[in-house]
Amino acid sequence: MTANELITLFEEGSKRYTLIGNLENGVLAGLDLEGRLFTILNGEVVSLVNPEAILGVTDRREYLNPGGDGLLPAPEGTCLGYEYSTEKWRVPPALTGARFKITSESNNRAVIEAEVDLINASGLGIPTIFRRAIEINSQAKTLTMKVIESIEYIGTKKMTNEECLLTPWTLCQFNCSPGCEVIFPEVDASQVWDMYDDSRSHRFLADGCWHVKTDSTLRYQVGLGEKVPWIELILPDRNLRVKRSATLLHEDQNYIDIIDAPPEEKPSDKGVRYSVYSDTNGFMEIEAAGGCPEIIKPNSTMSLEVITEFKQNIDKK
Repeated sequence: MTANELITLFEEGSKRYTLIGNLENGVLAGLDLEGRLFTILNGEVVSLVNPEAILGVTDRREYLNPGGDGLLPAPEGTCLGYEYSTEKWRVPPALTGARFKITSESNNRAVIEAEVDLINASGLGIPTIFRRAIEINSQAKTLTMKVIESIEYIGTKKMTNEECLLTPWTLCQFNCSPGCEVIFPEVDASQVWDMYDDSRSHRFLADGCWHVKTDSTLRYQVGLGEKVPWIELILPDRNLRVKRSATLLHEDQNYIDIIDAPPEEKPSDKGVRYSVYSDTNGFMEIEAAGGCPEIIKPNSTMSLEVITEFKQNIDKK
């Protein structure tokens, strides 16, 4: 999909957007689409794009996943998660219906934010501001995107992490195909685990790196601990490499369990820094998560800086 085709979709769907950079190398932020970010490299959109989500509207009957790079609240499940405030799994409607606004903007930088009132699976209401500070730098066939992801708690009550866990969680989505894999430096096996189904058949060690095959043949999610410094997606059929690195946490914060577990369960102490999700529907995600303090105070901000580097070789005609 070209950048112009993506803009046409947004206009047909009556969705607001802002463009950081330009239509050759830039990032389009969907202001009425969960603040999702779509990366443009050499005039082509390299992020996953789901047109039905841009043209339609999510409701309780069906979630329309927009693709791109999204900011969600973590954890997903357990008694403190944000996708189980009702009987069935759903992305919080306060996020799917949020109208992000631009609070500052220049040619290569923008800050967007929206008020998002969350409800966790225990029924606790948590008023917040979601904020994404986006900055890009592009060179020949390379675009680097730095995003400071933050969720600010604007309630009046102190909350312990027994009552509330809350951290920014960014999911970067792509189409995948045979040969697609994610690599990261070799670390102790305790830093690599299956969050759900067994994926050992799809990962191996070679040349000092873990290799995780995300070729759409198995649905799984691999959790990665704090000692993993970066993750890199390799898409050979598109000559595309996408490397993500997230800063370590402040001393007063800890990584948390972001797992999609039933609301009857409590979160474990398995803290996730990155994760790799592979789906059999032809897409995958490279994810990064922040941390949470033991006590969330009024105006506390949970933030995470993520640098995503896109590299692609395209023969221009």
